[in-house]
Amino acid sequence: MFDPGLIDMVMRLRGKGISDNNVLRAVEQTPRIRFVAEGNAEKAYDEQKLPISCGQTISAPWITALMVQMLRVGKEHKVLEIGSGSGYQTAILARLCKRVYAVERYKQLISEAETRFKNLDVRNTVIRHGDGRYGWAGQAPFERIILGCATRAAPPMLLEQLAPGGEMIAVVDEQLMRYTKARSVVSEETLMPLKLDMIEPGKSRTL
Repeated sequence: MFDPGLIDMVMRLRGKGISDNNVLRAVEQTPRIRFVAEGNAEKAYDEQKLPISCGQTISAPWITALMVQMLRVGKEHKVLEIGSGSGYQTAILARLCKRVYAVERYKQLISEAETRFKNLDVRNTVIRHGDGRYGWAGQAPFERIILGCATRAAPPMLLEQLAPGGEMIAVVDEQLMRYTKARSVVSEETLMPLKLDMIEPGKSRTL
């Protein structure tokens, strides 16, 4: 189904520096309107973050596309995502890699995201209810890790779960950072200033 709002958004992302055609194609195949509340449908393709369930937000389209592009995902990669939220970034990643393992602290968000995945025929994702700071050790190592929320320091347990040669993208202290693991040594690279909502510790027991 032709969606002019989605096409306009993809063209805008290209104009703002999203140059990876695989990322742009994955965004085009993942209508953002399916991941926002009905009351915000007319704003779905605007360049702004929007509220979702459990007091959380879905990031602005450019931020999502930028972080996915910076992650440099390959078809053979196993990806860990921290903070799946609405599932929008999860679904985009799923179109680029072998499998996405996501950790989310709100059960309600997990249920809603899984329904969206089913409706969009996204099959290579699994979400666990848990504290994202600790990752998913049982499925490690991961070739790529991405944090959908900001931290004050890179969580050491996530870095431990990187495969040799693996990379992690995260916003740390308002800077977009890339961490690369060479054997047991992790190097870091500052990419650009960027702000995201801060990570919330623990997992919700009520929502």
